[in-house]
Amino acid sequence: MPTGFAALDAVLPGGGWPGAGLTEMLVARDGIGEIALVLPALAALQRARRDVVWIAPPHRPYAPALAAAGIDLARFHVVRCSRPDDMLWACEQALRAPECGAVFAWLATRDERVLRRLQVAARDGRTLGVLWRRPGDRGGAVAAPLRLGLAPHDEARSGLLAVHVLKRRGGALSRPVLVDLEARCVVATLPPARPRPLPGTPKRPDPRTVAGHEAVQSTPARHRMPAIGVRAVIRAMGMNS
Repeated sequence: MPTGFAALDAVLPGGGWPGAGLTEMLVARDGIGEIALVLPALAALQRARRDVVWIAPPHRPYAPALAAAGIDLARFHVVRCSRPDDMLWACEQALRAPECGAVFAWLATRDERVLRRLQVAARDGRTLGVLWRRPGDRGGAVAAPLRLGLAPHDEARSGLLAVHVLKRRGGALSRPVLVDLEARCVVATLPPARPRPLPGTPKRPDPRTVAGHEAVQSTPARHRMPAIGVRAVIRAMGMNS
């Protein structure tokens, strides 16, 4: 799935975002342009009539800006929940929903069983799953196939984002890619810098079963949890905006 930034596509396996798997985005703080980085892909998914779900975002999405970026608000859903078990259940169900193209979740868990379970759900549902996290919350070696660290390149100029490829198939990159979000193009590949911290609704199952399930390998279809659909998830949670 192309990112909308050609040089970034050139360094990502498959030429863009994984359309069937998890991506970890490690962001030191909010508001550095992290959402702008993924808006072109979300707009493309919606042109293909796929839904987009955000789970427990830290801030209320600004609808006019999303619409201006090509996001169809009729296919854009926000699930608000505060309990970690609810977040995990909603995330897994949305990743498996056949009409869903992308799921963004703001989760802090480091439980490898949970992260592997979400990876299986994204793979089986053929959905782009993005976990927005702080650097200290990242998972281990087997969590997401793609892990990026995002940091502002120049505090004096907005719109420049340094994308550090920390994990990918083929190995991490030593040089971050500098993305000009305002121009929607990649302008340079930076030299290595000194290391620094990078910034009819179905009954919901027992959350302990979801969070602690050990069967994270691909299983026969008859044993998998059936996909219930995005709107059923929203009705089950009782929250949407």
